[in-house]
Amino acid sequence: MDIVGYLTRLVKNAPSGRPLIDRDCVPCRAGTPPLKASAVAGFLKELDGWSLNPAGHLERHYRFPDFASALAFVDRVGALAESVDHHPELRLSWGRVAVELWTHRADGVTETDLVFAAKTERLYAAAPPPREVP
Repeated sequence: MDIVGYLTRLVKNAPSGRPLIDRDCVPCRAGTPPLKASAVAGFLKELDGWSLNPAGHLERHYRFPDFASALAFVDRVGALAESVDHHPELRLSWGRVAVELWTHRADGVTETDLVFAAKTERLYAAAPPPREVP
């Protein structure tokens, strides 16, 4: 993306009270600082089930009725990651998926991680409902 396109996307995503789900994932540039924990905490109100883990990364654990449903969700998250060039850490097990987000270049959480988390929530909403897993 050229500099004009990059700046256009930044302006489009400028803090405006728009919900995270309505924003675009904007790749960060070298030197982009991570958000402060207090700023992240404000956005977490929009992200049901997400929290900051001890490493300071966004994290959410999802539950599914079986392995195939969890794997299908991982595939959908992977397709999203490729489409926006932002790649989470995904951990898959029977009926469970953990998604961990942070921006390597910033060495912490950026707005792009929060936007990606919101888009992941949308994908989960389209998934089968969870059930109790022993």
